[in-house]
Amino acid sequence: MSDPVCSREIALASGNAHKLLEWQELLPGWSVIGLDMGGAPPESGHTFLENALAKARHGATLQATRTWVLGEDSGLLVRALEGAPGVRSARYAGPHASDADNVALLLESLAEERDRRAHFRCEVGLISFTGQELHAIGIMHGRISAARAGESGFGYDPVFIPEGEDRSVAQLGPEWKVANSHRARAATSVLNLLVE
Repeated sequence: MSDPVCSREIALASGNAHKLLEWQELLPGWSVIGLDMGGAPPESGHTFLENALAKARHGATLQATRTWVLGEDSGLLVRALEGAPGVRSARYAGPHASDADNVALLLESLAEERDRRAHFRCEVGLISFTGQELHAIGIMHGRISAARAGESGFGYDPVFIPEGEDRSVAQLGPEWKVANSHRARAATSVLNLLVE
């Protein structure tokens, strides 16, 4: 059940501008603002939820208003790589890797693999002004393509082909992603939690 003391504002505990734009679209009826996470703890958790809650809890210490704070962690899990890159998705090719670096390493790692099944996982931790915690999850199944395709999105979008589709997320475009991605599915759960 949501916390009636909180306003209809959510502070996103992330410095990622792409994620902020997505969450603003994914949570209609809510004002989603970015939260300056200077000095945030590193993503050192063993699970997406641990990292999401660490961000939310840190963000809650920076917020003085009656808002919810949303921490989110997400990544790509590839079956043939035993779940890698997983929680290290953003740093798969190194601590300062670009999206292009990560995608290149992923394609190289799968060069000889026939099983290219994978899924994106998004886990959310929400903390209210009074300390109430809520959790949500979203998963999108699919496979890794043999090469990059498409210009939309970010991260692994150019090489991830969702289940039931024959084009990458980057080719399917932002409208498709807002309606169908792992983050969109987590957002649906968040909205359901907040109206209970």
